Amino acid sequence: MQAIRWIVLLPLIGAAINLTLGSRIQRSAGRAAVAVFGSGMALASFAIAVTGFMRLRTLEPESRLLVDTVLPWLHVGTLDISIAFQLDPLSAVMALVVSGVGSLIHIYSYGYMDEDPALWRFFGLLNLFLFAMLTLVLGDNILVMFVGWEGVGLCSWALIGFWYKDHANTAAANKAFLFNRIGDFAFLCGMMLLFWTLSGLGHATLVFRELGAVAPLLEGQLLWGVPVVTLVTLALFIGATGKSAQIPLYVWLPDAMAGPTPVSALIHAATMVTAGVYMVSRLHCLFSMAPVTLDVIAVTGAATALMAATIALTQNDIKKVLAYSTVSQLGYMFVALGCGAYAAGVFHLVTHAFFKACLFLGAGSVIHACHHEQDMRRMGGLRTKMPLTFWTFLISTMAIAGLPPLAGFFSKDEILWKAFQREPLLWGVGLVTAGLTAFYMFRQVFLVFFGESRAGASVEAHADHSAAGAHDDHHGHHAHEVHESAAAITLPLVLLAIGALTAGWLGIPSALGGSNLFTEWLAPVFAAGGEHHAEAHEGLELEYALMAVSVLVALGGITLAYLVYLRKSLSADTFSRIARGVPYRLSFNKYYVDEIYYGTVLAGTLALSRALGWFDKVVIDGVVNGAAASVRAVAFLGGGIDKFVVDGLVNFTAHVFDSAGGALRLVQTGNINAYVYVLLIGVTAVLMAGAW
Repeated sequence: MQAIRWIVLLPLIGAAINLTLGSRIQRSAGRAAVAVFGSGMALASFAIAVTGFMRLRTLEPESRLLVDTVLPWLHVGTLDISIAFQLDPLSAVMALVVSGVGSLIHIYSYGYMDEDPALWRFFGLLNLFLFAMLTLVLGDNILVMFVGWEGVGLCSWALIGFWYKDHANTAAANKAFLFNRIGDFAFLCGMMLLFWTLSGLGHATLVFRELGAVAPLLEGQLLWGVPVVTLVTLALFIGATGKSAQIPLYVWLPDAMAGPTPVSALIHAATMVTAGVYMVSRLHCLFSMAPVTLDVIAVTGAATALMAATIALTQNDIKKVLAYSTVSQLGYMFVALGCGAYAAGVFHLVTHAFFKACLFLGAGSVIHACHHEQDMRRMGGLRTKMPLTFWTFLISTMAIAGLPPLAGFFSKDEILWKAFQREPLLWGVGLVTAGLTAFYMFRQVFLVFFGESRAGASVEAHADHSAAGAHDDHHGHHAHEVHESAAAITLPLVLLAIGALTAGWLGIPSALGGSNLFTEWLAPVFAAGGEHHAEAHEGLELEYALMAVSVLVALGGITLAYLVYLRKSLSADTFSRIARGVPYRLSFNKYYVDEIYYGTVLAGTLALSRALGWFDKVVIDGVVNGAAASVRAVAFLGGGIDKFVVDGLVNFTAHVFDSAGGALRLVQTGNINAYVYVLLIGVTAVLMAGAW
């Protein structure tokens, strides 16, 4: 099916035209022309993805695979890699989410960035980002995936630092780029180790559909006494921690809020941060063979989910709360993957794409209306002035809190159920995180939309606020009354809120009378990967009880937020003073992780750089300069020997021969008689000597 390539290429065409001719188009035809063209490319890509999805539905489950080979790429020995794209149930879901949510963000961007003079560059970068992400999810081999993997890293750097004249933006962009490079290096090592091992076994391939067949050959293969498949999957997971913001490489994601809000939504909702989840799911045939790696993934995901949720409790920047919420929800997804429940992790990825994109875009609508203010302590009372933004934000907040029958309830409940089956402690961490999520999200709703307006309130500045970008936009301050945003902003909010309300219905479990259509759709992909379907073997009473507990915990978090931030019958200061305020300070300062990085990794790197600089200057340059001085001394000594000894001996010899020649010249009189007398005397002397 050659149409698959156009899902990827259309955004690339849009990026190429906007980045080369966009400035002229914007000057001659206006900003709308740039926005319509960029959004049109994204929508066309989504339309083709829908067509491909419908085509897959007509095929038998075991035959749901469409491959589009564009052109040959590498042919070295037994390795044969082409630039090719595949559409199967998993990649179709990802393509629909990426292009669909991405298209809505494109539309939203026109309303949000309409005054930016570089709108053409913004839409060009958005299109390029979409191209890279679609390359990642549709590539039929790891090398093509890696091209998209690196592409989203590059595009995120450009979009986070879109307002490059501000230091906060460029610093955040560079931070994101560097942390992703750490993960990318590990990803590359894992990929090379996988290829090297398979090549040694006579099956040099990196094509996904072939890896499933040859993966069992890795059983028993050791390197340094460790199973190769464990080393490969651990390296790949480190790459995932970079892209999907897990401990220890998560710190770049909150700082990425310095970029424009549409960028925040694009990175946090459906694209870049989900790359790691998709990669692990796509390579489930390898990860299922490495139980140690799965344990590491589950524990890392649970720790990340809990840690990020506790940080979100005390943040005051509206986008920072959502940023740490994203990190926490990604942790949930990795808990599911670590439990071998790949379909559950992907299901939460899909529902999260809807409600988190809606939340970020809703936050952008609020920021846009509040003259680019991001501190929630300076907001309040917006629900009557911005009703569409409020209701869509509330629906998405209820979804992320896990309230039935919204999307987040079904996907989060499935993860908790799988976690309980694997390890009850994981379920306990997930349950606590769910309660914290409900609390901090409704804290945000109550601070932003309820109560009296605090627009003129004077609050203590905090360093964290400036790091996120004190003003999300640079269009200037307009002194007008707060009102609902334009249709280009609210329409995507409404559509995303509908998704946040209904997307979960695709995964209604059998315990609630459904058939979990989403898991059934992905079953052909994960059938060989060891996905566990223990649901039918457990008592329904236990599952109902765990559902009830999770809902009660969420309601408890909401009630506590209501009592503290709306009714104010409980004081937030009471909680902040617990244990002398140590937990609050740790949460507010994000456990000082950035400071630890600065004090260890960064300071250590700088100290090492200075030490190496000193070593280079003193030792290396000293050796070089000493060698040069030695050579000069030897040359001086050699010159002296040459001048005074060698030249002296030569000159002395010449002088001796010159003197001898001069003496001999005295007997050369030119008189023949004298020569006869000398000859006679000489002969006489010889004869006399002989006679004697």
